[in-house]
Amino acid sequence: MTEVAQAVPERQFFGQPRLLANLFGVEMWERFSYYAMGGILLLYLYYPVAQGGLALPQGTAVSIAGAYGGLVYLSTIAGAWVADRLLGPERTLFSAAVLVMLGHVFLSLLPGLVGVAVGLVCIAFGSGAVKANSTAMVGTLYAEDDPRRDAGFSLYYLGINLGALIGPLLTGWLQVTWGFKVGFAAAAVGMAIGLTQYAFARRRFPAKDRVVPNRIPAGHRTRYALGLLAAVVVIGVLVRAGVLTADRLVTVVVGITLVAAVAYFTVILRSRRVTLVERNRVIAFIPMFVASTAFWSLYQQQGTVLTIYADTEVNRDLFGYQLPVPWVLSSTPIFVIVLSGLFAALWTRLGDRQPSTPIKFALGTAVMGVGFILMVPLATTIPDSAPILGITGVMFVFTIAELLLSPVGLSLSTKLAPAAFQTQMVALFFLSVALGTALSGQLARFFSEADQVPYFAILGGVAIVIGVVLALMSPWLKRLMGGVR
Repeated sequence: MTEVAQAVPERQFFGQPRLLANLFGVEMWERFSYYAMGGILLLYLYYPVAQGGLALPQGTAVSIAGAYGGLVYLSTIAGAWVADRLLGPERTLFSAAVLVMLGHVFLSLLPGLVGVAVGLVCIAFGSGAVKANSTAMVGTLYAEDDPRRDAGFSLYYLGINLGALIGPLLTGWLQVTWGFKVGFAAAAVGMAIGLTQYAFARRRFPAKDRVVPNRIPAGHRTRYALGLLAAVVVIGVLVRAGVLTADRLVTVVVGITLVAAVAYFTVILRSRRVTLVERNRVIAFIPMFVASTAFWSLYQQQGTVLTIYADTEVNRDLFGYQLPVPWVLSSTPIFVIVLSGLFAALWTRLGDRQPSTPIKFALGTAVMGVGFILMVPLATTIPDSAPILGITGVMFVFTIAELLLSPVGLSLSTKLAPAAFQTQMVALFFLSVALGTALSGQLARFFSEADQVPYFAILGGVAIVIGVVLALMSPWLKRLMGGVR
């Protein structure tokens, strides 16, 4: 029996290792806080002061929102690095969750752009570290050939979407009733609940989750600390000089993420600690990284373009009640909650007969493109008249695409990871999410009421083409993956 198998408790959580329930819980509440705040963030940035907002230009607002979303996933690198070099996954996860909670507190208590800057930076770095390490810890619950792995990640994904559902529904109502600051405070309370339930389970996690795989020698820590201080000083100088402005943030994050992704692939592929089989597996991941980036650049526009669309184009009147904007897009996590169990059961039932991972990625990217194509007829309506049922149907298509790619991608990153880069390979998958999320903010700057039809049609068509190309490459990719499906 392998060491991983020995670490799996006998008690089960819906047929999965019992410890999955604790990671399910902390991630659910972290996602609650993330989506609770994210559901009203863009509105807070561009709504007029009379409605409790900051009255920023819409282009600047989507730049900040896109940059923040990209930074969340870009920060998985920092979270993975801290886990692998300083604290180990479990301690990093707990510390990062505390940082997320504090970020929401700052956002709710500090005024104006000061609260936005301090709060979003804390939340971004904390959330990135939570995601990287909780995902990696889920992967350690399974042996490499355990057929429950994809089903377990789908169940874990259910927890993510429970939080994603409850968060915007609550804060959307709180924002309309009591204002933005109360909504941000609710996100802090949710994260506090997640921390509490996780704290009771910390001792039950296997000792290997507290091991630092590649600890920094004591003599080198000062050098890293000085490097971090220098980076902070440089950023401060650029902001002070007016070079790094709010409307340029998303471009900066796109550039940094792209450079980081190339550097990460280079470091892993050139490492002497990576075997030939592991190197081929990393090479196989590159086309799926591109497809994942394309997918997220469309999917994450729910927080930019589609939020604006819901605010200005959708008829939100329901029997005389004006639905809060975040509620219009809240059907996505409902669909995920309903369908994730079906997808998990489907992959489990099919076993070795299920589609390969490259085919799942190809289908997810192409279906996402179809979702954008379906926005074309909705984009021809007059303002405040688009039916909620129509946008809900589009969200259903988005969900099918998401379940084909996202939980499968989380699982794949743990299966293809070289032994020396376990947590950092998960961070590499999240880099594709970071790049796609930042691009969603960059692309949103080209959106306008006058050009809605070509905007949705072109982006949808590009995603479909990428999916087709990936499907054609799948036989070659399966060979490179060396037996991993």
